[in-house]
Amino acid sequence: MFKEKLRKWMKGLGPSGRLKMLSLMLLAGTTAALAQNAAGDYTAGTTALGTVTTEIAKYVPYVVKLCYAIAGVVAIVGAISVYIKMNNEEQDVKKSIMMIVGACIFLVAAAQALPLFFGITS
Repeated sequence: MFKEKLRKWMKGLGPSGRLKMLSLMLLAGTTAALAQNAAGDYTAGTTALGTVTTEIAKYVPYVVKLCYAIAGVVAIVGAISVYIKMNNEEQDVKKSIMMIVGACIFLVAAAQALPLFFGITS
């Protein structure tokens, strides 16, 4: 019912498709502007984000230690894998070594960068 009324109203605007599109954009733009202005004060959202940031910052030292532990496990498992490949005389030993070293460097770098991301200096 509403669609039909809207369609008849749009047909009555004239044959120009540009005029129809302009009116639709003005209607949608005005609605969006009113919806954003109706929110008013943003202090509740700002304080909530501040609270979340401080709560997440409490977990950063644990995540850093976890990254170091994962890097250690990757290094040990990778060393065993490289040892087995060397004993079997496989061809891609260099590639495996480079991948394992790259993974460990990434994990250590990520562990170093994580506190800086949250602005924590320790």
